[in-house]
Amino acid sequence: MRRICLKTGRWQYDVVVGSGLRHRVGAFLKRQALGEQVAVVTSPNIAKYYKADVCNSLTAAGFSPIVISLPSGERYKTLDGIRPIYDQLVRHKFERRATLIALGGGVIGDMTGFAAATYLRGIGYLQMPTTVVAAVDASIGGKTGVDHPQGKNLIGAFHQPCMVVADIETLKTLSRREYQSGLAEVVKYGVIQEASFFDYLEQNTDAILNREPAVLSHVVHRSAAIKAAIVQADEKEMGLRRILNYGHTIGHAVETLTGYRRYKHGEAVAMGMIAASRLACCMGLLSKDAVVRQRALLKRFGLPTALPPLDPNAMMAVMAQDKKVQAGAKVFVLPDKIGACRVMSVADAVLKKFLVDGEEPLSKTGGRS
Repeated sequence: MRRICLKTGRWQYDVVVGSGLRHRVGAFLKRQALGEQVAVVTSPNIAKYYKADVCNSLTAAGFSPIVISLPSGERYKTLDGIRPIYDQLVRHKFERRATLIALGGGVIGDMTGFAAATYLRGIGYLQMPTTVVAAVDASIGGKTGVDHPQGKNLIGAFHQPCMVVADIETLKTLSRREYQSGLAEVVKYGVIQEASFFDYLEQNTDAILNREPAVLSHVVHRSAAIKAAIVQADEKEMGLRRILNYGHTIGHAVETLTGYRRYKHGEAVAMGMIAASRLACCMGLLSKDAVVRQRALLKRFGLPTALPPLDPNAMMAVMAQDKKVQAGAKVFVLPDKIGACRVMSVADAVLKKFLVDGEEPLSKTGGRS
């Protein structure tokens, strides 16, 4: 088991990565010295694999857990979709020392965290991610929330978990598409902050795709450690933490305009990352070689890299609602090279031309050929 200690202001908690940790969650929670009331929030497709293990561990530690089941999918991450959590907590008379356990992917984690942040003005919760996206990104850092019809994650709160327990064995039951989708967030860390990690991903692609335990454990731990360090430096996303949104501005627009049904989150982020890197190349910030290298790695992981044929005006309208917009200006995370990036606003005229031009070839040194 590998442990990362994350400290943000008055919050401090551990992120643990290892095999079989679902069997130890009861003991982990017992050490938190919280109340005896525990609710496991999950979805049917996750519950059939891991509900029994988690509940047995909790029971053995002296808890009497209830299980709250929510449907799977981003389209259910709404204020109406979160209501069943509140209903069950009220029905079972949960008090302020109660704990919620988010057993699932990023959607379950976001919804459970938001319910914990708002029920009785705040109760504890523990993250148990079961997808790559959740394990390396969504479960860490305390971002919680739901979507609005006009945009993703527009309603939410910062509410840190008491612990993150990432059992890499849960990643074995993911479909190939779901697993590969999550690798976009892994590649993101190499691009925005750690070139040596990007090198490692290039050199171990087959082992990662084959889900070899030792390599997978390193990938999850290293990604989580990078995320934790960034969050620790900037909990409320006022500065450095904004780089974690690399690929998300355009990626979220793709998700919104396709109704959260056509693409997995990681697939949309992969498209958004390449779009952002190509935009950086057009602006003379990034070499074509860096774009090509990044695109090649994402393709080796089976991820899409070209934007779908969406109306540029609709894309612009959705991006205008992005939570990173400042004084009406659209803000992007743009790489300078593999391992470094910057956050900057992009003029509407430049962005609109880029979206209209689409996949026009780029010169080797940046800019149009």
